[in-house]
Amino acid sequence: MERRHDTRHDAVHTQPDPPVDVLHDRRWAKDLRGAVQCSAGILVLLLLIDWGAGSLTATRGALWAGLGVLLFLILFPPRVTAGEGWLTSRGPLRKRSVRTDLLVSVRTLDGVSQRLVLRDVLGGRVEISPQVLLDNPDLWHRLEEDAHRSATRGSLTCGQTALRRISERIDRENARTVFKVSGLD
Repeated sequence: MERRHDTRHDAVHTQPDPPVDVLHDRRWAKDLRGAVQCSAGILVLLLLIDWGAGSLTATRGALWAGLGVLLFLILFPPRVTAGEGWLTSRGPLRKRSVRTDLLVSVRTLDGVSQRLVLRDVLGGRVEISPQVLLDNPDLWHRLEEDAHRSATRGSLTCGQTALRRISERIDRENARTVFKVSGLD
């Protein structure tokens, strides 16, 4: 479990005074490398095809480079960090924070990729992939504790079902892992 000290404060979403134990998405670096490799691979492939066809020019090269950068921005994984009472998601263009000890709602959005939407009483909103919580039990534990605190305070009015479903999914995944490791799969 990776822990670091974070001394930054967000004016709208106040965080506890430093030192604060900060939890990070452990797979983020691997996901970032994947985004870079995929974008670079497509760029190289496009340049080689254009060069092989004899139609590569500076303009077309710039166009392919722009396409590679756009693909990278689409594939860029958000960096999820959390501490006691807060969770932050940083993408390539913006940072979003939510007070997890002051949650109002937790919802799941289905679609091409499932998203978990967290909202707090201060108007903060963060969307994260439930896979981040599956891959990082320490982040899930932190969120679950803070959501329980929100429910106890009465601010969490919508989201107990979504949290229970994620908890059940994490329990299933952990059981599969235990069975796989023990050879009972």
